[in-house]
Amino acid sequence: MIEPRPVTALRGVGSTLAERLRALGVDTIQDLLFLLPLRYEDRTRTVPLGELYAGQRAAIEGDVQLTEVVFRGRRQMLSRISDGSGFLTLRFFHFTTQQQTGLARGVRIRCYGEARRGPSGLEFVHPEYRRVDAAPTEADLHLTPVYPSTEGVTQGRLRLLVGMALDQTTADDPQDWLPASLLADAGLPSLRDALHYVHRPPADAPVDLLLDRRHPSQRRLAFEELLAHQLSLKLLRRRIQSEPGWPLEPDDTLKSRLLAALPFQLTAAQRRALAEIERDLELPKPMLRLVQGDVGCGKTLVAALAATRALLAGRQVALMAPTELLADQHAQNFERWFKPLDTAVALLTGRQTGKVRAAALAGIRAGHAPIVIGTHALFQEGVEFASLALVIVDEQHRFGVHQRLSLREKAARDGHRPHQLIMTATPIPRTLAMTAYADLDVSIIDELPPGRTPVKTVVLAQQRRDEVVLRIRNACVAGRQAYWVCPLIDESADMPYQAAEETAAALAAALPELAVGLVHGRMPGAAKERTMRMFKDGRIQLLVATTVIEVGVDVPNATLMVIENAERMGLAQLHQLRGRVGRGQHDSSCMLLYRAPLSSLARERLAVMRATNDGFEVARRDLELRGPGELLGTRQTGLAQMRVADLLRDADLLPRVHIAAETLLRELPANVAPLVRRWVGQAEQYGRVA
Repeated sequence: MIEPRPVTALRGVGSTLAERLRALGVDTIQDLLFLLPLRYEDRTRTVPLGELYAGQRAAIEGDVQLTEVVFRGRRQMLSRISDGSGFLTLRFFHFTTQQQTGLARGVRIRCYGEARRGPSGLEFVHPEYRRVDAAPTEADLHLTPVYPSTEGVTQGRLRLLVGMALDQTTADDPQDWLPASLLADAGLPSLRDALHYVHRPPADAPVDLLLDRRHPSQRRLAFEELLAHQLSLKLLRRRIQSEPGWPLEPDDTLKSRLLAALPFQLTAAQRRALAEIERDLELPKPMLRLVQGDVGCGKTLVAALAATRALLAGRQVALMAPTELLADQHAQNFERWFKPLDTAVALLTGRQTGKVRAAALAGIRAGHAPIVIGTHALFQEGVEFASLALVIVDEQHRFGVHQRLSLREKAARDGHRPHQLIMTATPIPRTLAMTAYADLDVSIIDELPPGRTPVKTVVLAQQRRDEVVLRIRNACVAGRQAYWVCPLIDESADMPYQAAEETAAALAAALPELAVGLVHGRMPGAAKERTMRMFKDGRIQLLVATTVIEVGVDVPNATLMVIENAERMGLAQLHQLRGRVGRGQHDSSCMLLYRAPLSSLARERLAVMRATNDGFEVARRDLELRGPGELLGTRQTGLAQMRVADLLRDADLLPRVHIAAETLLRELPANVAPLVRRWVGQAEQYGRVA
């Protein structure tokens, strides 16, 4: 393998420029080749000045009519040029005497810039230009790439450096780690040809294909990037499962007692998911399994039933939740299920201090707390487990990879690693799951328990707010309860949201016969929990809240959800909030209030919410509308920051990517690590789950 040369080996690159390039991920000459263009500008064709319009970026050519230095608030140089079809002013705020001389009357120049409206017609401000009698530049012959930028490095300098790197490539550098047989079926070019094309597309290149990133050269790079991510996750899975886990005997004594105490039967989907989990738990290697299912499908109960295997073996179970409110909710559910089984449940959150925290830590360390439920506090310093065999992570995309890795390392005992069970109420389309979760086995709970009635969703303009308030009064007078969700706590000058505190005060005044509560993220934990408990107990009829109630809150008597500024929220969040109602026997509704005018994206999102209650369909549309980065959460995976690939656009490549990953691991294992380093860096060392 050819050792990559540092970028300082290029002419004109010293330590200062090298440090600035590092901000773009460029340390070597090869890194420059993979600094891929964000878009392209067409400077190969000139636009007549008479056809130029404001806002257009274009190349133009004309003769200088007049150049003068004027004082209009500040010193500036103006050049008037013409091509016979029209006029244009070039405006420079920073200029030299040589520039003024070079733009003398009669000189013909070629410029590139963005046309703006000025005092005397269209103008370019600080355009790039050259004399027409000078030698043609690269921009005259090829489409001009526009690269990611960083402070202190101009686009011109980046193009020059990338060009120097391209000129130094050879048949074997950069190394093509993919055998031609893997690319033949897809009709994709070699790596070297693809890189040359994307950096120097010819003047007759199909601009539309390049801008849409659908050109075969771009798809060749997308294929390799998708493959590198797939391989990094498969390597992660191999490494985790190469370490011993805790094989848990197939003893259903505790599980049977828990099931017997439930007032309902498990759904077929719950039984299927539980059976898949239990098969994994019996193996002497760590389980890596994701359970995904819609809001209210019973994932937490499945996790609790899986926990009985670890408890029966005398080992501990930890459940990590993203918020204190959700951790509290899980603790209450587990206490209700496990108290009849004489099994203690410990709660560990960031707000605990002093003796309460010390007692919780001591119980966990000594193993007196078989079930430990908490937030990120679980992986903080000072938390030690006696014998942790199963880690359950709820809404896992809300945790950073470092946090999850930290808990996994903390759980290691006697060389053994804990089983990992991850739950998400954000259903993920199969194509995305196959790629984003290549290190995980996936179980799907795709049916709701009997008695869950579909939630009726209506979309209303803000002007119909009074009708919504009347609807709340009628529901609460009939003995039901309602949520009113606001995006912000305080009023913001630049976003027309109704603040939660102001809304709560206004609703309390409009509905004096109702008890109105308020919950938001800045409240002390105890106050938040007290309000939530009062709502759950029925002492509060209307709960005004920010999106802290998005996950976990279970109040079967709540039948009405009102969401303000719904046009500002994503589909996944709207669906999660809607899932807070419809959890009992009564008909439930979700009312989405919006402020006009609606963008086309917001209009589509609201239409999806009105059309379906199916979380998997919502997720599919969310992927179409916003892409995988939004659906998964940007902290969850490097997939959200891909350089050239797009899971939705390049979905047709994924079957070949999966085959290629297996082929490389089986036949060319030495090619895997350098390929992953090229596209993912060292990210493969982090687990998706702690």
